[in-house]
Amino acid sequence: MRMELIQPFINSADAVLAQGLDSQISIGSLSMEEDAYRRKGVAALIYVTGDIEGRVIFDLDSQTAVRVASKFAGTELPESDSLVWETVSELANQVTGNAITALNDQGFHFRVHPPVLHTAEVGSKSSEDTEALVICFETATGNIFMNIALRYNRRRHPEQAAVAGM
Repeated sequence: MRMELIQPFINSADAVLAQGLDSQISIGSLSMEEDAYRRKGVAALIYVTGDIEGRVIFDLDSQTAVRVASKFAGTELPESDSLVWETVSELANQVTGNAITALNDQGFHFRVHPPVLHTAEVGSKSSEDTEALVICFETATGNIFMNIALRYNRRRHPEQAAVAGM
């Protein structure tokens, strides 16, 4: 996976999380995943289609999700509160939307689909044409994971493939 595709996601997550959580954010780890993805807790899945297609999973362990949602709500929330899922979903939407906007500004064309609750314990494995990158963002409220799996759309026009291959 090319770094120019990933960097907008990292920049967007850093900006959205730092502002929303009012704290410093750091990247704890960055790894390529070859095995099937294992969900950590409350996860939102967003599909992306267009010149590059794939998915982004925004994943927080249950306690971190509750702390993040409570911070946004301004009050302590129980784990069962629907606002916990809605907060994770909205964060995923903001991070992905900002990243895709930056990529569109670079000449790519994407369509972002609405977030869905990712409930599978184990997701799909990487393949030879779709790599998955897992980024751990360390925050004062806990670790937030972003799993990005993208690949170039094989149906692109030849002139787009030539530009992307540079």
